[in-house]
Amino acid sequence: MSARRVDPARDVARTTTGELVTITVDGETVTGVRGQSIAGVVMAAGRSASTGGALRRTARAGAPRGVFCGIGVCFDCLVTVDGVRDVRACQRRAVDGAVVTTQAEGLPVRVERGEGEHRG
Repeated sequence: MSARRVDPARDVARTTTGELVTITVDGETVTGVRGQSIAGVVMAAGRSASTGGALRRTARAGAPRGVFCGIGVCFDCLVTVDGVRDVRACQRRAVDGAVVTTQAEGLPVRVERGEGEHRG
């Protein structure tokens, strides 16, 4: 049985050098290490749900959320990067000059159907 391994060239957690990158998150300039994920740069800069730097808010209560799973499964870290929506911040490497915007709008509201309405 062989161990499974992530190809180092595709490992989003691995930093490639000590070079710094600067990205803009909701108008705030933050600096990270080249090779870090956007979520990693955001967290290393001290932005978290507890400090008011939430990546998103819950749909019902508006409670702040940050990175939850860190592996791209939960989608709690969805952001807009350079105009492209629904990017998982934990899976995208930070690129110097990237403009990141948190997606503040909630999820679509579920509409309850009335009794007797066709559900076809």
